[in-house]
Amino acid sequence: MSQDQTGRRVVAIAPMPPEKSAYALARYSRSPDSIEGSIQWVHGHSSEKFWEQFYFDYGHASIADLGHVTICFENISELAAVRLEDESLWDGQAKSSRYQNFASDRWFVPGQIRGSETEALYEGVLRSLSEIYRQLHEPLKQFLSEREPRPESMKAADYDRTIAARAFDITRYLLPLAAKTNVGQVVSIRTLEKQITRLLSSQLPELRGIGEDLKGACQRPPVNLWSELCGQTSGGSNDPLAPTLARYAKTNAYQESVYSDLARHAKEALRGTGWDQPNTWGTVESVELMDLHHPLDEIVTTLLYRVSQAPYRKILEIVKGWSEKEKHATIEVAMKQRGPYDELIKEFRSGYAFTFDVLMDIGAWRDMHRHRRCQQVQQNFTTVHGYDVPPPLVEAGLDREYRQAMDAVRQDIELLRKKDQEASLYAIPFGFKVRCLFKMDYAEAEYISKLRSGVKGHWSYRTVAWQMKQQLARRYPYLGEQIQATPPDIDDTLTR
Repeated sequence: MSQDQTGRRVVAIAPMPPEKSAYALARYSRSPDSIEGSIQWVHGHSSEKFWEQFYFDYGHASIADLGHVTICFENISELAAVRLEDESLWDGQAKSSRYQNFASDRWFVPGQIRGSETEALYEGVLRSLSEIYRQLHEPLKQFLSEREPRPESMKAADYDRTIAARAFDITRYLLPLAAKTNVGQVVSIRTLEKQITRLLSSQLPELRGIGEDLKGACQRPPVNLWSELCGQTSGGSNDPLAPTLARYAKTNAYQESVYSDLARHAKEALRGTGWDQPNTWGTVESVELMDLHHPLDEIVTTLLYRVSQAPYRKILEIVKGWSEKEKHATIEVAMKQRGPYDELIKEFRSGYAFTFDVLMDIGAWRDMHRHRRCQQVQQNFTTVHGYDVPPPLVEAGLDREYRQAMDAVRQDIELLRKKDQEASLYAIPFGFKVRCLFKMDYAEAEYISKLRSGVKGHWSYRTVAWQMKQQLARRYPYLGEQIQATPPDIDDTLTR
């Protein structure tokens, strides 16, 4: 604590149970007491009653931003990790496919196929991917080390790690969404409550199970290993993490039904337009900057885009020809189940000056997914858009094995889809493409283009970032010129 003659104080507060710290800070903002006085007051009063009254009954959601938690999820699928991270106010890290070998890990198996013939097919697909993942790693390391010999100025250990990381950059294209990973997050308990509700409302059993586990973790005292290692005992170590939030978090009818409702509506409303036929889409750009258009057209197109596989441009062309009544019908489907405290789904977040429709491999999209200062609307994972071939595989003469593996997996996924759609989703490798809208302001466009095009990055998202700058520069030359992006043909393999 610091204090001077003016009476000014700056006080750092030790960690407290998050519901109690949020309560203390909320009261602190509504009383003349010092922070110590507010903490003492809260210590003698029920935080449970406070949360029940103000957060759940009155809907004062912002108070839950004042308490934070650290949560770790271990041995979950990559697919589950993606959905965990679907929060706009979220800080976390997932196990890196660049710096760790995934070959030794098992994969997630959906519960409903265990012990069935479908499980055997599923396991066969994943084993084949795992085998080629292992087989390609050493030849790739050899090729990269021959192409980029170690400079005398670089330590051997640093060089070996860098070459291995670059090899994993390539072999990760073979990792399926079923690959197991770990995720660590630091979030407010407001975000935590939203996350639990969203998970419990998911169509995927794995996510619902994680939601229940997360509720359970909130009802128990947190792991206090650091204090134990330091020989300390924390006074709050026996308090449950966030018991009130956990008790009230539940399935949300709006979130549970809105996307399936929209999918049914889209199928009927767009019948006969060719929206779901790739051969009617015309030239498909990997990155396309949309022209500005009416907010109603944007919202309707985005809602339909989310439940389709078509380019945004194609759907927008159809929507522009609709009557106002037809457009309103889509909005009504997306809002009919909404309750009094339900936020609109993120597809309604519109009005950004720059909307990019991006088609890229799943692995690189996982990296781009980290950007929180933009709105992302991702279509479902699929094999319909084909897969990318990493350029170094071609240069190393190893692309034939890769193509054979991916072609065989695509056929097997189609067989799986007929038996179990959920299993076929988990079997999709990172190399297949996914389509996603990125809506942003100029500052974020500049940031992504500059950061993600740098030589330290993966070539796939480097190309996307460079194309974002190029598209913007063609539309707004002066603004595009201000973006200091790096062309993807400028490379430095040994920079990490």
